[in-house]
Amino acid sequence: MSSQAPQPPLPEEGPSPLAAPPPDPAGEPAGGPAVGTGPEAPQHAEQPRPHPTVRRITQGHDRRPPGRPMRLWRKLLIWLLMPRRDRGFGYGFAIEVLWPVLMAVARWDFRGGRNLPKQGGVLVAVNHLTHVDPIVLVAYCMAQGRIPRFLAMQELWGMKVVGAPLRGGRHIPVDRKASGIEAYRAAVDAVNRGECVVVYPEGGFPHESDGWPQKAHTGIARMALATGAPVIPVGQWGANHLLPPTAKVGTLVPRATLRVLAGAPVELADLVGKQGQRKALQEATDRIMGRVTDELAILRGEVPPAGEH
Repeated sequence: MSSQAPQPPLPEEGPSPLAAPPPDPAGEPAGGPAVGTGPEAPQHAEQPRPHPTVRRITQGHDRRPPGRPMRLWRKLLIWLLMPRRDRGFGYGFAIEVLWPVLMAVARWDFRGGRNLPKQGGVLVAVNHLTHVDPIVLVAYCMAQGRIPRFLAMQELWGMKVVGAPLRGGRHIPVDRKASGIEAYRAAVDAVNRGECVVVYPEGGFPHESDGWPQKAHTGIARMALATGAPVIPVGQWGANHLLPPTAKVGTLVPRATLRVLAGAPVELADLVGKQGQRKALQEATDRIMGRVTDELAILRGEVPPAGEH
């Protein structure tokens, strides 16, 4: 997942290759696909191990005033103690290489990690700003003791640099030319296995944007209502200063502060099981994006435009 990997050309408001739109398969039966219940479903899959020491070190940063960067000793301890099992060689190698690079080029302000469950299936909904976002979210999730899995364009699996971390890291390929059913099933299966699945509901970012979330796809809502897994709203800000959407080279001076804030789970209990109902899907999507926008507003210290989700 290197930022130096060749990227396919993007239209002015095209999708981000490392943050493919959440699959929202058309033509599903009213109850959605029978995911996680068949004979091949991982009924007794081993749950990812919790990492309480890493979480305590990271969450200790919450006691510092908002906006203050994380101290170097804390980032180094997290790097030393973060989970290394079950990452796959390519994904693990990319994390080890990019962690010190990210420490060198930017300050970190990671907060709200106690809202990310220490174990069990979870969907993380994040706003999208720039191509460096997935690298920042890997650092954030690893600092909470969770190994994140991403949805990404299927074309990237064949690339030499980017493909190895994707293939070995159990990430989820999305074929944008197909219906999305296979990617949707793979994402739901991952959640049912106890994985932490990161989703960018917007599926991309406009090259010219004020940074507030754009219109979202309903795929993450469908996954959440099908699995009953918690959806954690996450706002992030500052990655767009490190690498602006239209830039080919990052901005190193002044150093950007990568700010990430996770909120409490989105309340969706009244909609679980209604993933086949369009109205319920839209309501769930609006709640999720409303909460993501709320977290971003806290980071920016601004009031979002009226009706912005």
